[in-house]
Amino acid sequence: MHWVSAGEGPLVLLAHGFPGLWYSWRHQLPALAGAGYQAVALDMRGYGASSRPLDTAAYRFDRQAADLLAVLDHYGADSAVLVGHDFGANLAWHMGVHYPDRIAAVAALASPRGMPLAGGGDVLPSTQFAAVAEQHFFHMHYFQQPGVAEADLEGNEETFLRRLFWALSSDGHLLDWQNYPSEGTRYLDVLAEPVTPLPWPWLSESEFQYYLTSYLAQPGPAVFAGGLNAYRVMDANWIAFRESLHQPLPCPALFLAGENDPVIKLCPPEVWERQRGLVPDLRADLRVAGAGHFVQQEQPMATNRALLEFLAGL
Repeated sequence: MHWVSAGEGPLVLLAHGFPGLWYSWRHQLPALAGAGYQAVALDMRGYGASSRPLDTAAYRFDRQAADLLAVLDHYGADSAVLVGHDFGANLAWHMGVHYPDRIAAVAALASPRGMPLAGGGDVLPSTQFAAVAEQHFFHMHYFQQPGVAEADLEGNEETFLRRLFWALSSDGHLLDWQNYPSEGTRYLDVLAEPVTPLPWPWLSESEFQYYLTSYLAQPGPAVFAGGLNAYRVMDANWIAFRESLHQPLPCPALFLAGENDPVIKLCPPEVWERQRGLVPDLRADLRVAGAGHFVQQEQPMATNRALLEFLAGL
């Protein structure tokens, strides 16, 4: 495991999603350290300078939880606050339920608890993905078959990342995929070229280059191993931990998302009522203006204020 830490004090772990790295928390590390916390931003299993196993089973919740618990043990911490974004948020919800003695609180960004497409429903995730894919292209279905995305993305890594960052941002239009059929369509085909070339207000050319270089540091099928397998392991997670899907979170929590996050737009209205029931001590449920999926990067000051206020109240 590779991570970057800053500050001293109570431990706060930062777990990214896809496409992400420890670097996705570059604006949060100094803010948390300055407020008296030890912030640890992880390259999650399958990303960056951490190991990138190719076996999908290596990305199960229990395997990733073991990674994070090992980091707690490394620092000699009895417990920590876990901040997760995207797939990192899904893991944070899981760990808050299953490791209440080690996870003191959860701050989840972009992926609410109980979202069916994130594995929080009563139907096998891949069955849901296939149903959506009958209507139009859907990336979660496209990613299910090992080797397909790897072949499509090989040699196109720069284009894919640049287009995906734009599509998921506040200015992008990820959900335009509804205009494309599933048959014969690649993810690259539905991701439009950015209207504005880099740099963007929230991502400089050098910052984008850091992402690209980090992903390409382990070539071949390992380039996007963490992200692709996160989609493919969702059925296994759902089967293994189905009994706890509706178990209330026993710790305080914060939910935060960009106002223009396409993931939030994919949530049916009942998700928010379900989350309130599954997260009894939900201290705040916030939407940040001017942000899409990458809320902690697109609007770092607003994200930092929300995180620090939540932490101060624990």
